[in-house]
Amino acid sequence: MELQKLTNGHHRDFQHLEEGESPEREEFLPHKSDGGKPPQFTDFEGKTSFGMSVFNLSNAIMGSGILGLSYAMSNTGIILFLVLLTCIAVLSTYSVHLLLRSAGVVGIRAYEQLGKRAFGHPGKILAALVITLHNIGAMSSYLFIVKYELPLVIQAFLGLQHGSGEWFLNGNYLIVIVSICVILPLALMKQLGYLGYTSGFSLTCMVFFLISVIYKKFNIPCPFDGFTNHTAENISIDGECEAKYFTINQQTAYTVPILAFAFVCHPEVLPIYTELRNPTKRRMQAIANVSILGMFVMYLLTAIFGYLTFYLNTEAELLHTYSKVDPLDTLILCVRVAVLVAVTLTVPVVLFPIRRALLQLLFPDKPFHWVRHISIALCLLFVVNLLVIFVPNIRDIFGIIGATSAPSLIFILPGLFYIRIVSTEQEPMNSRPKIQAACFTALGFIFMSMSLTFITLDWVYGENRSGGGH
Repeated sequence: MELQKLTNGHHRDFQHLEEGESPEREEFLPHKSDGGKPPQFTDFEGKTSFGMSVFNLSNAIMGSGILGLSYAMSNTGIILFLVLLTCIAVLSTYSVHLLLRSAGVVGIRAYEQLGKRAFGHPGKILAALVITLHNIGAMSSYLFIVKYELPLVIQAFLGLQHGSGEWFLNGNYLIVIVSICVILPLALMKQLGYLGYTSGFSLTCMVFFLISVIYKKFNIPCPFDGFTNHTAENISIDGECEAKYFTINQQTAYTVPILAFAFVCHPEVLPIYTELRNPTKRRMQAIANVSILGMFVMYLLTAIFGYLTFYLNTEAELLHTYSKVDPLDTLILCVRVAVLVAVTLTVPVVLFPIRRALLQLLFPDKPFHWVRHISIALCLLFVVNLLVIFVPNIRDIFGIIGATSAPSLIFILPGLFYIRIVSTEQEPMNSRPKIQAACFTALGFIFMSMSLTFITLDWVYGENRSGGGH
């Protein structure tokens, strides 16, 4: 994906764009054009189809946070959750519009180069640093799931006793094996578009997860007296089986950052745009709209049916709630495997933007070379494995990073790029698009402040209520 022609000559290849040709002026919601336009970008001829691009972007959006959405709904109620999720989906789509609009103005499809065009070299470094830290945090969270869930799944399928000590029940060994045998070969693909097939399979696994959640809603009675052998005591305390449509409690505010980060895909938008066949802003915006809409439907159905299964007894991690009903449920074990497969296949998609950012920083004018391509992938996986194995509290560290990087990627940087890159001759600062972008940026700072405040409160009071979409 880090293709040689992307950075060889932004000033050479696109100088004519800045001097003569009019930039793209497509709006947030696509509309019919008066006539055909010549291709705007000449840096790389993409070959990835519309469908494969949707798979890759959807896979980038989908994170482990889907397991906590039912818990979020239990603390907001169905109506408030729907309103919040809808608003975040629309804002995320608007954020992609700002990115694509900025890229269209200057003819650049690299997040780091947009940072450079907006704020000079410090902007390029900042954009690359934010992408790197955020995606390394995402990779770590996915491998943490593999580290702690895969041994339990193997143990359950083999009927082994807890703590039997076999090497294949050691999570540290398992993440190294998964990284070498599954993640590394996929991460060595030259282009992100080739991962469309594995992204499609990953999404299929999550559809299986969704179908299982819907099935369990009609399979598990409420209250849960029929599961007395396996049911946790707290599940049948009051037998509360009434859905709340609007709820405000001390946990409600914690769900806002969780939902705000549920559609993080912005580091992957421009790389996917680079490899898209027949690339136009309209076509890429359509890919983003379809991907975000698909994830919106999956998030909403998962949250509703998970919540309507356990109501106020829903836990922060949905699969753990099912395990308390019946820890040996074969379907839930299969769902755990599907979730593990899905998050594992997401890691290579998340790795690509990190490698691209590092190449933009360290080798901005170098052509593609397999040695650099492979070496960076090996180093990244090595570092992430070390972090997951030897730093037990790494999730807390990346919690802080995620609270700053996610709102930066979704709200702050796209808004600032748009304000800086789109000239005042085209759109004055008091124009509606510029004012909207400024408000959008301010919203990002609000979400960042909320997230950091809640994480600080968690540390002070020793609780764990604030999570992220990824």
